[in-house]
Amino acid sequence: MKIAKILNNNVVIALSENNQELVVMGRGLAFQKKVNEDIERDKIEKIFELRSNELISRLSELLSHIPISVMKVCDSMISVARNQLGELNENIYIALTDHCNYAIERQKKGLAISNTMMWEIQRLYPKEYQLGLEGLKRIEQELQVALPVDEAGFIALHFVNAQLTGDMPIVMETMTIMHEVMNIVKYHFNIEYQEDTLDYQRFVTHLKFFTHRMMSRKTVPNDDVSMHIVIKENYPLSWCCAEKISQFLLNKYQRELTDEERMFLVIHIERLRKKRHD
Repeated sequence: MKIAKILNNNVVIALSENNQELVVMGRGLAFQKKVNEDIERDKIEKIFELRSNELISRLSELLSHIPISVMKVCDSMISVARNQLGELNENIYIALTDHCNYAIERQKKGLAISNTMMWEIQRLYPKEYQLGLEGLKRIEQELQVALPVDEAGFIALHFVNAQLTGDMPIVMETMTIMHEVMNIVKYHFNIEYQEDTLDYQRFVTHLKFFTHRMMSRKTVPNDDVSMHIVIKENYPLSWCCAEKISQFLLNKYQRELTDEERMFLVIHIERLRKKRHD
């Protein structure tokens, strides 16, 4: 394996015997090395074999300016996630590593970002959230940086995104379903969406993940019946709208909402409905 390009002392782009481009990482791997020289195999800590040249380029750029220790921790987090969740999109290497690196930098400066979707993430994506918590422990153990628990939610969303397929027909159908649901809410309450508001952005994010679950035939189980009753009694107008959405999805896509899914939908609809009267 020969060096094709040196990014820094720890990361190079290499060519395999089959002339395939690889991103190779290892502490001191390229120290006092030159292009076309062989890589010392005992210094190799990780080889990234990515199918996309664009991903290779983006990963190379990222690894050229972040600590190797951060990449190693994120790589171990991804390995654990793959064992529990199955195949993940290759972009997770870039997205998660970039996020964690900035989160660590922010924490060192005393800056923190609140995760406004924590409650939903914990209930809708418990496996991914648990992986996020384990990731925080790993970061603290390996890098001696204690990130706030909100970051477990952000990490969880990266794992959720990495499970979603990017096939164009599915992406297009997802967008269609989102548009249909948004129109039902819009015309039911005769509202115009304020796209720059946090409530709108939360609604869109929720619909995005819901439609992906719907396309993959995954459902959220009914965990807390008492909570469903409270939501239905307190927000009858929004519950009625959610019922209309549920009936529409059942008729067109043969997908019936669980009460848990309906409850989360009602919460978002109620925020939008109240905003209209503020």
